Amino acid sequence: MRSILAGFVLCAAGFALSAEAVEPVKVQRLKTPPPPWPSGDERGMANQIGPATWTRCAWHLSQPGVAVYELSHPRSNTMPLSPFAGPYAVKPKPTGGIPGSAHAFNSETMNEGAEPAQQGTQMDALGHFGALPQPWDGKGALSEEVTYYAGHKQADVKPTADSPLLKLGMEKAPPIVTSAVLLDAKAYVGGGQPMKAGELVTAKHIQEMLKAQGLAERGILPGDAVYVYTGWGDYWRDPDAEKFYYAKAPGLSYDAARYLGERRIVAIGLDTPFIDPVPEGMLQGKSGPAEGTPAGLPFAVHHHMISQMGIHHIENAKLDELARDGVWTSCTIVLPLLDKGAAGSPIRPIAFGLPRSIARR
Repeated sequence: MRSILAGFVLCAAGFALSAEAVEPVKVQRLKTPPPPWPSGDERGMANQIGPATWTRCAWHLSQPGVAVYELSHPRSNTMPLSPFAGPYAVKPKPTGGIPGSAHAFNSETMNEGAEPAQQGTQMDALGHFGALPQPWDGKGALSEEVTYYAGHKQADVKPTADSPLLKLGMEKAPPIVTSAVLLDAKAYVGGGQPMKAGELVTAKHIQEMLKAQGLAERGILPGDAVYVYTGWGDYWRDPDAEKFYYAKAPGLSYDAARYLGERRIVAIGLDTPFIDPVPEGMLQGKSGPAEGTPAGLPFAVHHHMISQMGIHHIENAKLDELARDGVWTSCTIVLPLLDKGAAGSPIRPIAFGLPRSIARR
């Protein structure tokens, strides 16, 4: 019954995609470099970024009527903040001058513990997440047992507590310039309402959304970025008085992470703070992870995509305008900062695509 109702919602919204908004088949068929990657690889699925993904991007950029969409939230001291980081307090400095010159300048400082790379719209480096051979009991050191993407060991990635990432840091990610697919889970899974905390976008949902959005034939191509609009981003508030947005969220199911990994996507972006589903009370230890989450892996999507597959996460993406205009395929450009040894970066992703109203002309 739910899928039937979702179908009505999609039809009412004019969900079908005009063929003119999808890359020509000859462009879709351009090959990206396949795995296995060289020994000691630090780029993961981003190895596919190159002529094929740039050509797919260029096709979208060349379309008459193409529009540009901001996929990030403005950053401020009062935006929703991660519970895993300290306060985010940017403090303006007084206007300064240089004696003997006619110049004036302005700048800002930031507090210790702010973790700007993990706040706001941001991207995770491949060294952000590692895996242990068994669940940690919370006692003693765990660092020596951690394994990262491509088998890199803790001693090579982060040998000491105060060491930056010597491998898999943010500077190893290339500029992400590729074709993107937007999946409107708010419409399909949520029935037009924001998905609920802990609710899952499954592999079956992805397949059904591709069909409903007119993308079944195109599918998800190697080297694509995939954005999933859950509607949770509708709760982003600045100032964040209710502290609601970061307390819980919907997310991808574990089987959806595997499905997307098999399709060799470069990046996954959601309008949520975690990508993983976080049910009510999970962060406070009052409830367990979402149904279907493997034992000992409450953040199983992070585990699989980052540490096993080498797929970057884009968190807190702003996807409402892209979904509103029915831009199901686009050229996306994501430029992380070249912060050497960083585990993440603030980003300003954008997408170039044809609004549905123009694509149908």
